[in-house]
Amino acid sequence: MVQSNQRHSEEAVYIYEAPLRIWHWINALAIVVLCVTGYFMGEPLPSVSGEAYDYYIMGYIRWMHFVAGYVVIVGFLFRIYWAFMGNRHAMQIFLIPVWKGWWWKELFHELLWYAMIAKEPKKYAGHNPLAVLTMHLAFVWVLIFLIFTGLALYGEGTGMGTWQYDYFSDWIIPLFGQSQDLHTWHRIGMWVMICFVITHMYVAVREDIMSRQSIISSIVSGWRMYKDSRPMDGHE
Repeated sequence: MVQSNQRHSEEAVYIYEAPLRIWHWINALAIVVLCVTGYFMGEPLPSVSGEAYDYYIMGYIRWMHFVAGYVVIVGFLFRIYWAFMGNRHAMQIFLIPVWKGWWWKELFHELLWYAMIAKEPKKYAGHNPLAVLTMHLAFVWVLIFLIFTGLALYGEGTGMGTWQYDYFSDWIIPLFGQSQDLHTWHRIGMWVMICFVITHMYVAVREDIMSRQSIISSIVSGWRMYKDSRPMDGHE
């Protein structure tokens, strides 16, 4: 019988601080509520028998959408604040080091890794370059777009003289042509966000299995666990 002399080793790095983890899960829940209620606002439920005031289903759906929207707005403002107040990993999705040669090199490696071409994953204390780029474009900017267009649409209901109308509706709706056009673009933004969430979940599960480092549990505990002794490759 041949005995293996290889030893299993683990190391851990504290990455995601508690405020960031709390924001992540509250924001995730709010986005789910926004997507579900937003879908039904665009594709209303069939009529129900009886008087509307006995049910008020669409009214509750709209109310949930607006509440979840404000939760996302407040949470996003906090997330920007924490990017400056938290540790160095908190700034990653906002500031991409595109001026660094190593960043492009490692981005290319991640593309090969996700395409099943590269044989070995790299170890990162935080997000890898491809994850940073994806979250910056498909999450940060799409979320900003949804917040601005959502407030512009909400301002139609609050009316002239309200801050939602004066700061958002007054210039955003004409920019897109008219209200119905803005509704369409806001809905497209919702589908982009849904695609991002699906990809985000797939990649987290994939990396947790294939890259020999914890991904899913990291956003729960804050600790990134590395299941071997390979040196750290990331530069963040």
